[in-house]
Amino acid sequence: MTATILLVEDDARIAEVAIAYLERAGFKVMHTFTGREAITFISAAPPALVVLDLMLPDLSGEAICRELKEQDVPVIILTAKASEEERLAGFALGADDYIVKPFSPRELVARVQAVLKRSGNIENGMRLSFNGEQLVIDDRSHTVVCRGTDIRLTAIEFKILFTLATTPLKTFTRDELVVKAMGCHFDGYDRNIDSHIKNIRHKLGDNPKAPTYLITVYGLGYRFGGVRDV
Repeated sequence: MTATILLVEDDARIAEVAIAYLERAGFKVMHTFTGREAITFISAAPPALVVLDLMLPDLSGEAICRELKEQDVPVIILTAKASEEERLAGFALGADDYIVKPFSPRELVARVQAVLKRSGNIENGMRLSFNGEQLVIDDRSHTVVCRGTDIRLTAIEFKILFTLATTPLKTFTRDELVVKAMGCHFDGYDRNIDSHIKNIRHKLGDNPKAPTYLITVYGLGYRFGGVRDV
């Protein structure tokens, strides 16, 4: 089941960018320009998480945040209020995270995913499909189908692919992939990840010189390049 995010933001340009990145990451995004619209939406159908601007044209974001926390809805504050006192006040209201404008849309996606995982509002076991069902990754059955063919991956290869695919806009360092796929106590060489990436590409038929799915970000690590199906 796709998690629904409510974005409460009166700046149309900022909203457009945030919605595009969140939807590309696989979320269903609802958007309101005002606090009253947000309250109406939340009362009818509480979302999995709210991304909330504090400076709205009608109600204060602080008042909305208090109401959301009474309903136990996770909140990420997205605001131009940048001082330490304002940040502390936001967390005192019960915000789960606090992002200052101008912001990185990729960081917003990563923080939304992190809050949802902590809150338990993201489904365990996901089926992800990309590029018109050309690649299907099912975490529930730990299966991968590429161009209609079942692909046999090792447990570590699957974890690497799934980690990259669930956060397609994030570049993972080798160390991050080691922790995700092998655990924080793994004491081997982080370049082992390169060997696993090579094996996954080979099994998927992903051209290493111009890969579709496992993209090398030189000097940093790897990211996922597939376009998720709606």
